[in-house]
Amino acid sequence: MSEISRENVVAAAERIAGSIERTPLIASEVAGESVWLKCECLQTGGAFKLRGATNRLLQLSAAERARGVVAFSSGNHARGVALAARRLGIRAIIVMPADAPAVKVEGTRAEGAEIVFYDRRTESREAIAARLADESGGTVVPSFDVVSVSDAEVEAAVRFAFEQHQLVVEPGGAAALAAVLAGTVAAEPDMVIVLSGGNVDPALHARMVA
Repeated sequence: MSEISRENVVAAAERIAGSIERTPLIASEVAGESVWLKCECLQTGGAFKLRGATNRLLQLSAAERARGVVAFSSGNHARGVALAARRLGIRAIIVMPADAPAVKVEGTRAEGAEIVFYDRRTESREAIAARLADESGGTVVPSFDVVSVSDAEVEAAVRFAFEQHQLVVEPGGAAALAAVLAGTVAAEPDMVIVLSGGNVDPALHARMVA
């Protein structure tokens, strides 16, 4: 994987421009600073993961596309890869925990992906994905793990997004906002905070914002 630079970020943006929605920036105030909320909870598929998945799959060779892709995720990355793969006519195998939220499993399956379940307590999703890739010849498309925040901080961020901006954001999708609200990441003028997903169970969201 190449080092991230402004140049390859711009190249990625140009590459995927016709395949994703251009989501809005909303002005907000967090921790006394004027910031922007990037509403990727409104992205096709409900999360920003479609961007990275589309960018990666567009760079596969014809031979790699023919062999398919393998990804592991509890939800948003799974659906993003599945959606990008369906649009490009690529087979996708997604490794998901057996206890993944039903809305995310159903959303991933609806995009045509093959789902392989695992027990997150006793099995390694990375190892399973590697084995499936070896067996199929497919390319592994991994996700990544952004700053740690507590459940309470995440709930506060979900409530903030809903109360201040009427945005429905899932707990994981509110992690960046939670980190800034809690002071784990310092707020700065004109900072952009990505609300990365809106695929939340309605009953759970209702409890969190009540």
